Amino acid sequence: MAKGIFLVENSPCSPEREAEFNQWYDEVHLPEMCAVEGVVSARRFAGAAGEMTYVTVYELEADDLDGVRAAISAAAVNGDIHMSDSIRKDPPSRFRILRTIGEYAPDQA
Repeated sequence: MAKGIFLVENSPCSPEREAEFNQWYDEVHLPEMCAVEGVVSARRFAGAAGEMTYVTVYELEADDLDGVRAAISAAAVNGDIHMSDSIRKDPPSRFRILRTIGEYAPDQA
């Protein structure tokens, strides 16, 4: 069971760079993030109405979720996570770490 999620909301800096943004995210960023200890998987979502808003949900398995946040920050600082200039900076990306408090799966009821 995942202990929490790291939720990221962002978008490309322009419609012309949306393909570049998605390629970087899928081919570079997701593998780098999932290499951080405590990050076990990632799923991306796009706005259903065609807007250029993207949400990424990273599943975390760690007793210390703040430690995972610190490990992600350290990986970015020491160059293990590479950012792209195709990310919109204004407004900036939104980040949240949320802990799991319950789960329900209908087939397990």
